[in-house]
Parts: sequence; structure tokens; C-alpha cells
Amino acid sequence: MMTLRKSAERGHADHGWLNSYHSFSFADYHDPAHMGFGKLRVINEDRIAPGTGFGMHGHRDMEIISYVLEGELAHRDSIGNGASIRPGEVQRMSAGRGILHSEYNHAPAATTHFLQIWILPDELGLQPSYEQKMFSPEDKRGRLCLVASPDARDGAVKLHADATMYVGLFDGEERAALSLDRQRLAYVHVARGQVSVNGQRLQAGDAAKLRAEERLVLEHGCGAEVIVFDLAP
Repeated sequence: MMTLRKSAERGHADHGWLNSYHSFSFADYHDPAHMGFGKLRVINEDRIAPGTGFGMHGHRDMEIISYVLEGELAHRDSIGNGASIRPGEVQRMSAGRGILHSEYNHAPAATTHFLQIWILPDELGLQPSYEQKMFSPEDKRGRLCLVASPDARDGAVKLHADATMYVGLFDGEERAALSLDRQRLAYVHVARGQVSVNGQRLQAGDAAKLRAEERLVLEHGCGAEVIVFDLAP
């Protein structure tokens, strides 16, 4: 069974410096029908205005992934990491028993557009940790590139959760298929462009929830960048 979640149905908050769309309940947006999906708890599509950002704040017991679509995101944290995250890079921060971090857009004129993703860990109270890796457009062109997994195989960042994350770029005749375990869940988020997901046309901001499905097929893309999660129920 596949259920669609259209972009316009998401929660929305415009704080001036931050324009954010929430796929699941977050902050002041609360919808009992959309509290998460399996281990996936948050997908926020954020746009940070030039010269602004999130000041130092805390998290605990969450796997947090930042995926930049446009611009740069400057990260600093309480365990000594400082880096700029650019398009194509995947940042994984395991909050564990507690971490502080900040995220800023230091550009004077460009907006930073990124996805903030939270995944529930399998174990609480872990040692906080950080990882960041680049995946080129060639890695993702016309295929689903594994970018995060529990075993960190094929160069993926390591998740402390029973979840895997793939990213793919699709145009024209490019097509990718992924075999699914009917006992697990799959979630597809279209980050930009348009693409057909198991025959259903989705556009930027749309998502599909798959339960008890054996196969995921992505095709007929038009400038599409697609995020796919395989999740424990």
C-alpha cells in the first residue's frame, strides 16, 4: 500500500530568518496523523536567510542528518567539530546522551536550503559523535546511492538506527528500482523536481509512504532529487 503526502499538506512556519516546512509534527505544528513514520521522526525543509541561523542549542538521543540542497550550512558543536556543509554532503550527528550545536548561513546574499532529518536511535545514551561525507552527482545520477546505513557499507555514513537512506537524481529515461521487505516500511521524499513513484507522479515537497510493498520504482524524472528511507516498522 502506498499513501501520498502532498507538499501543501505539510506544516509551515515562517519566522522571517527561517522558512520551514514540516513533514511530521514539529514545534508548534502538531498533527496526530503525522507524528513520524517508523524510525523516521522529522523531515524539515528549511531555508535560512543570509547572515542568520540556529544558535547553540541541545539535542539528545536522536540521529540527525543534514542534507544541503543549495548554499552552505556552517556547523559547530560541543564535541569539537566545526565544518561547512555543502550540496551533496551528508552530515550525521548522533546526539546520544547530549550535544550542543549551532547551524548558520554566513553568506551575505544567498539563502541556505537544506533538509533536517531526525531518526530515532536503537539505543539511548550513546556517546555523541559526528560524521560528514560527500556524494557526487555522478554517484547519484540515475540510481539510488546509499548514503547512510547501520553498517556504513559502501562508504555510507553510519546510523545508530535500523534505517537506511538513499539519494538519487533522475531525468528523462533514467530509472531505478529497489527491492523492499514487506515487513518493513519505505518513505520517499522528493527534494526537488518531479518523478513517478510506483506510477504516481510526485513533485518537490511531496512524499510517499509504502507499507507491505515488494518494490519501489522511480522513473520519468524531471530535475528530480529523491530521498528514500528503508525503515524498521
